[in-house]
Amino acid sequence: MPNDPKAFQFDLPPEDRPSYAPLAEKWYPGIADVWPGCTSSRAYDAMLGVRAIVIHATAGSSSEGAVSVMRAGKASFHWLVPDENEPQHGSFAWACAPEARAAWHVRNAVHHPDVWSDAKRINHFSLGVEIVNLANPTDDYSDWQVDMAAQIVRYAWAKYPNLRHVVSHAKLDPERRTDPGSHFPWDDFRLRVLNSLPEQIPALVGAARSADTIEPAARDICSECA
Repeated sequence: MPNDPKAFQFDLPPEDRPSYAPLAEKWYPGIADVWPGCTSSRAYDAMLGVRAIVIHATAGSSSEGAVSVMRAGKASFHWLVPDENEPQHGSFAWACAPEARAAWHVRNAVHHPDVWSDAKRINHFSLGVEIVNLANPTDDYSDWQVDMAAQIVRYAWAKYPNLRHVVSHAKLDPERRTDPGSHFPWDDFRLRVLNSLPEQIPALVGAARSADTIEPAARDICSECA
């Protein structure tokens, strides 16, 4: 059966949620200056309201080209996975918009019955992942790009208690979008998300102080906030 990006979706089983999934990410240089013009306050709770994560391809060949749409105030995304010809490839993903903000990565008009019961305003309950790729079969995704995209999903899955849907941009907007493209190895990507070995939580350095050693003033502050 053809690899059809308009059918790319899988749901995350709550019982298999990872307890720890670290992410190698760094803020794209200067990106904070453009957030006000290309993101919005979420209409849903920034933690409990996140229900979906959307996988995109940039249809370009560089991270800077992708970020240019944010600088122009046309679109935005939470993470950007660098291409093979970029020095960050193999090391980390770019963080490009605060997770607490709604990024503009899907058209407001689109929705799908398979994604949170056909709810509208997808940007307000989703996270967007862009992978630098021409979005056509001439440009293969690297193994590291697929692995990094899977790790971003695992990171978000561990963090957001109601995250369930992993879906392609093409499925949400099939009349206008084909990304991440038929050449994206969706089945392999899904297996990397669902079947990855649990990450080991690093041992804490030193012993935490017991409640008896907390200064009285600190106990008072805590009691007032309860």
